[in-house]
Amino acid sequence: MAEKLKYFCNGQYIESKTEVYYDLHNPSTGEITGYAPCCTADEVNEAIAAAKAAYPSWSATPAIKRSQILFKVRELIMEHMEELTRLVAEENGKVWAEAEGDVLKAKEGTELAIQAPSLMMGESLMDASKGFDTVLYRESMGVFAGIVPVNFPAMIPFGWMVPVCVATGNTMVLKAASLTPRTALRIAELYKEAGLPDGVINVVTCSRKEIDLILEHPDVKGITFVGSTPVGKLIYQKAAANGKRVQALCQAKNHALVMSDAPIERTVAGIINSAYGCAGQRCMALSCCVVEEAIADEFVSELKKQASQIKVGPAVDKTSKLGPITYKKHYDEVIADIDKGIREGATLVLDGRDCKVEGFPNGYYVGPTIFDNVTEEMTIGRDEVFGPVLSIKRCKTFREGLEIMNNNPYANGSVIFTQNGYFAREFVRHTHGGMVGVNVGIPVPIGFFPFAGHKDSFFGDLHCLGKDAYRFFTESKCVTQRWFDEEEKTNTAVSTWDGTI
Repeated sequence: MAEKLKYFCNGQYIESKTEVYYDLHNPSTGEITGYAPCCTADEVNEAIAAAKAAYPSWSATPAIKRSQILFKVRELIMEHMEELTRLVAEENGKVWAEAEGDVLKAKEGTELAIQAPSLMMGESLMDASKGFDTVLYRESMGVFAGIVPVNFPAMIPFGWMVPVCVATGNTMVLKAASLTPRTALRIAELYKEAGLPDGVINVVTCSRKEIDLILEHPDVKGITFVGSTPVGKLIYQKAAANGKRVQALCQAKNHALVMSDAPIERTVAGIINSAYGCAGQRCMALSCCVVEEAIADEFVSELKKQASQIKVGPAVDKTSKLGPITYKKHYDEVIADIDKGIREGATLVLDGRDCKVEGFPNGYYVGPTIFDNVTEEMTIGRDEVFGPVLSIKRCKTFREGLEIMNNNPYANGSVIFTQNGYFAREFVRHTHGGMVGVNVGIPVPIGFFPFAGHKDSFFGDLHCLGKDAYRFFTESKCVTQRWFDEEEKTNTAVSTWDGTI
């Protein structure tokens, strides 16, 4: 039976007073599974107030104690791995192995946060100036807000946002994805079970109107956002105009350059995984390949062969390799993008539009799709499709291929497949991508390094994860001190630049 979800505030599930609810679907079946509240302005304000009230005590909790609570969170994530994996699979549509990976990435982000006692350490120098010692501390800031997309219900809120935020002594209001909120609500409950004080994490679902309230609220010190570039840019502008710290991780159009010396079968296998994993619904999906003409025909033939063998199926079937699109509106958008690619003149090599899965006639399935002879001017060659659609662009030389890639306004990831060390080095040096792979289809580093998008894929100064995350969620305080000896106690001739030169 479909249930009405509640929001999570001050350690409790609370029934919303709203009259507006979002329909939640199982994308594998198309069935309505529940309803998420569009929380009212008063309820969002209540969540911010709870986070503000919890902040003084939580920020005064020693970093080692906060770390111990997060270590318990890590244990609970592992203990509830199957339950959380099923939640992700059923609300998002990721196939089982991908859903499990989503949860494991939340664990990884928690492991980064557990290191707070060492990664929050500042710096110091005795005799920075004669007799003056300076110490830099990193301190928490207050209430942060996290704004989450639909595509990673575990990893993004509870891998990228919440762990380091609370480990550094801040509190958070999490705006969970309104169409995939169940995983976030459940993990918030696990944080409470681990011993996190009430109010440190609060989870709401709401509309853009209530998000504007968050962006303008004087008690919110910073915003961490993941989503589309147009929305990310607006959030960056509005939050920054209201004096807030912002990191906005946005969309992408990731490219791979395939050189003629690349081993074709293995390269194609890596690209298949990158392009069609998570049904292409990730900002690191490899959606374009720029291929040297000398091998392009052979490459496309092998690509079609391997892609045609991918088993499309429901998320909870552990033999499925490609699951459904997360929600119906986006399914329609992906189909429209494929239609537009045909109209614009690209060669449709493999068509995933009429994808049928036996026993699941109402699921939002799009099969692996391949376009050849795509140009930079075509919509599918320039803009993010966010679905299992791969475009092939052709080039004559390494330099031409690199230029085609760098012409794109997005720069999350970029990849080269080659056995040539010179081309690999030149590519790493000159690509615009913030995360670069050499024979690595998904060049996302382990979470101890930042998720480092560039250009229109990121707005802000400090990325999520790695040491950047610790800097984003803290501010530095420099303390300079000196102690007078007997002679100095009576000295009244004090320089204007006392201790600073």
